[in-house]
Amino acid sequence: CVAEDGRHRRPQLVGDEAQELVLDRVRRGERVCGRPQGLLRLAPQNGDAGFVIGDAHVHNEPAREPRDQALVQVTSYDLIFNRWGLGERHPTGVALAFNFAGPSGTGKTICAEAIAHALGRRLLIVRYAELESMWMGETPKNVASVFRLAREQRAVLFFDEADAIASRRSASVEHGFQREGNLIVNVLLQELESFRGVVIFATNMAANFDPAFERRIRTHVLFEMPGTDEREQIWRVQMHPTQTPLAPDVDFRALAEQYEVSGGDIRNAVLKAALAAAAEPGRDASKAIHQRHLDEGMRDVISGKRVMRQSLFDAQESTIRHKVAPRFTLAGAAAAAAFVISITALVIAFWALRALTQ
Repeated sequence: CVAEDGRHRRPQLVGDEAQELVLDRVRRGERVCGRPQGLLRLAPQNGDAGFVIGDAHVHNEPAREPRDQALVQVTSYDLIFNRWGLGERHPTGVALAFNFAGPSGTGKTICAEAIAHALGRRLLIVRYAELESMWMGETPKNVASVFRLAREQRAVLFFDEADAIASRRSASVEHGFQREGNLIVNVLLQELESFRGVVIFATNMAANFDPAFERRIRTHVLFEMPGTDEREQIWRVQMHPTQTPLAPDVDFRALAEQYEVSGGDIRNAVLKAALAAAAEPGRDASKAIHQRHLDEGMRDVISGKRVMRQSLFDAQESTIRHKVAPRFTLAGAAAAAAFVISITALVIAFWALRALTQ
């Protein structure tokens, strides 16, 4: 990706030629710095904080190398299991299963999209709500159907919020829903053993996974919160390079240093800022996104996260402690006094009865 004059260039590639070039370079373990439309661009080794697909940015330096390795594993599947003959020695358990774990908004879904684009395949997104059935025994059948569909379409299978379907099995099966949950996990494990495609699990609660998945998942990638430099680049790529009107006072570096948030939070803040700027009076041609809009948008996002951490039950318990606890204190004191008086009366009656009998 370096021209003869030593300057970096970005080749203009389209169609099948671009796709084949990207896949060929990934197979050889090389990094790709050209970005064909709709394809993956892996970041150069120096100076970038992640990679982009389309106009979206995947940050997270610690997770970049495992992601690159994951792409090499995917594109080298035919070489390893077919031409090198390992498929005959290992007929089962050869699915390329990845576990993307980390907080919400750190790029797990877009990384799955990047892998699917690099392979030229569809991304089949599976959510538990779409699999679950009210009828006993139907949910495991739906799980098997999803894998069958992925085989037929040669799609990359992506389980979003995978801890909901791959959770730990219960040792107690006294109730029907416990047996059903165990059966779902058993079917999922069996399908993984026989599947020969690409499966990606995404979760922000990896500790809830059943331990049996640890062996069947080939690569585990931890997505962490972005640093300051990465956040600055995420702020920048949220804006269209030519169409988004930005005021001169916009300072992405200051925003990155001030707000330690995820990429998903930055995206939401940018959309809120755009809405606020568009709602201001005046002609559309004179409107622009200012720094104050971005600040207000991010503060609104952070405020919303605080609201989501609020618990109705915590508030009720706090009210009970402050309003009802004094009543319990007075009632307890009255009960104690009555108990003492009763004991005293019994003692006096006992000694009086004893004196009369003598």
